[in-house]
Amino acid sequence: MSQAPKVHVTELVLRDGHQCHIATRMRTEDMLPICAKLDAIGFWSLEAWGGATFDACVRYLKEDPWERLKTLRKALPNTRIQMLLRGQNLLGYRHYSDDVVRAFVQKSADNGVDVFRIFDALNDTRNLQVSIEAVKKAGKHAEGTISFTTSPVHDVAHFVGIAKELEAMGSDTIAIKDMAGLLTPQATIELVKALRANVNLPIHMHTHATSGLASMNLLRALENGAVMIDTCSAAFSEGASHPTTESMIAALQGTEFDTGLDIAAVQEVTAYFRDARKKYWQFESEFSGVDTRVLLNQVPGGMISNLSNQLKEQGALDRMDAVLAEIPLVRKDLGYIPLVTPTSQIVGTQAVLNVMTGQRYKSITNEVKNYFLGQYGKFPSAVNPDVKKSAIGDAEPITCRPADLLEAEMARLTSESERFAQSEEDVLTYAMFPDLGKTYLQERNAGSLVPEALLDKAAMSASASRFAPSEFKVTLHGETFHINLTGSGHAGEEKRPFYVSIDGIAEEVIVETLSEIEVSGSSSNGKKKAVTSKGNVGRPRPSHAGHVTTSMPGTVVAVKVNIGDQVNAGDGVLVIEAMKMENEIQAATSGIVIAVHVVKGDTVTPDESLLEIQPG
Repeated sequence: MSQAPKVHVTELVLRDGHQCHIATRMRTEDMLPICAKLDAIGFWSLEAWGGATFDACVRYLKEDPWERLKTLRKALPNTRIQMLLRGQNLLGYRHYSDDVVRAFVQKSADNGVDVFRIFDALNDTRNLQVSIEAVKKAGKHAEGTISFTTSPVHDVAHFVGIAKELEAMGSDTIAIKDMAGLLTPQATIELVKALRANVNLPIHMHTHATSGLASMNLLRALENGAVMIDTCSAAFSEGASHPTTESMIAALQGTEFDTGLDIAAVQEVTAYFRDARKKYWQFESEFSGVDTRVLLNQVPGGMISNLSNQLKEQGALDRMDAVLAEIPLVRKDLGYIPLVTPTSQIVGTQAVLNVMTGQRYKSITNEVKNYFLGQYGKFPSAVNPDVKKSAIGDAEPITCRPADLLEAEMARLTSESERFAQSEEDVLTYAMFPDLGKTYLQERNAGSLVPEALLDKAAMSASASRFAPSEFKVTLHGETFHINLTGSGHAGEEKRPFYVSIDGIAEEVIVETLSEIEVSGSSSNGKKKAVTSKGNVGRPRPSHAGHVTTSMPGTVVAVKVNIGDQVNAGDGVLVIEAMKMENEIQAATSGIVIAVHVVKGDTVTPDESLLEIQPG
């Protein structure tokens, strides 16, 4: 038997591993101390950027994602840095013009990315062409990617056709991206064999462990011609994440697929990250173990922890099973689209809306409407005509490549951001997330960035022994609010954040201590606190059809009407962002707008009236 090529390993601990288990919350400062050891192991690449890391850096960590990349590049001089790129979506949630795609790829390469894993959520290869060309022009490695899924229309021949197109576009390798862990050992054999028979490129296997089959799939892939596999350090492996790096090294040692990697060196990395992970306990997903339901609901590993965290923040984690049951139904209505960013968010958010409102498609997100208009690409198969009509009426979807309809954007984006962008990288950050990016850059320039708090688990456990109330009701001006304390900042801070759920809605309350007493068994002295809240609890409760409400907690991103405007039932009056997706709120009745209770940037909840229409 001829000797098989050496197996190459891509380590995922710096990106996909913590995305799957702690909602992408690991900070750069906790990556750097171990980089020298990671760099010395000899991995083919380290996936360290792209995917949800860009969003998480700006939205939660208040880190510059470009600075993270540059810092990691310096700390990993001997190892390829790999990123995950969503084709024409880049790292945002819409399609960008070709000049933005080219600029983003070039800047990513300039700042340290060596390998670009490029995929499209719909497997519409038209959406990959420009990215692949840009990567090749930058002199970097382009990994054309198949987003694997199962459905009546996704078979081996379908995926082989995609691989052939990716090869013709100039890809250097072909990745099988099994983002939800849907492959079985037999399906892996059939797919890898077929790809090897039809494509002359190395095959790179990426699969999640959610269904419990991933390690077997990697072995079957190698036995049938794949030469590259993705694994993750044991500190962030298995469950919704990936097969364990140390386990795969041990399994392949002494075989023709020996990785040549030092298991003891990887174990040192794992020991470090196990300790670092403790800091992020508040983001741990309750859905991180083996769950064979994924074979039906197809929720990808990177989405499950974010979905559970978002539902937890809304006080609706008890609806998780209902949402998981709804997701495959929405996916079928949308033509069996693969579930991977951004389509996983599109389907997941619509499923949450369907569950939370108690009525399927009573509220339809803007992204679902844009999907039906063809703005993300070709439908994999026929869509539900009734749902399509509810979303876009009689409008016909486009049939061309969506980006063909986009004018060049870089000049406009540069002009719009000139007051707060200090580099082309800043312009691209603004391009990915206009409102969020603008706020982040303005706060960075002002030196006022404050990352989300990392709660002290020991301090919270210790304070619990004092029997302070953690769940209670407060009546204020005749309104009664159900309060549940979910966390707090460090004791002793002059201004201490408390994280609470008010009527099931997550809020942050800043408590500034003006005086205090020692808590003891007999003390009964009074205390004074000055309290400010980022939430809004002064809006009227809805009482008639003219009161416009939101179906989900979120943030107002646009107010489309003014007092005195005439509106018709069904007109869009507000846009709310929830779970990173935008949802247009429509008027339930025709009439005159007589009150607007919100402005852009307000956080809102389902039990508030956001504006009022006088019927007529």
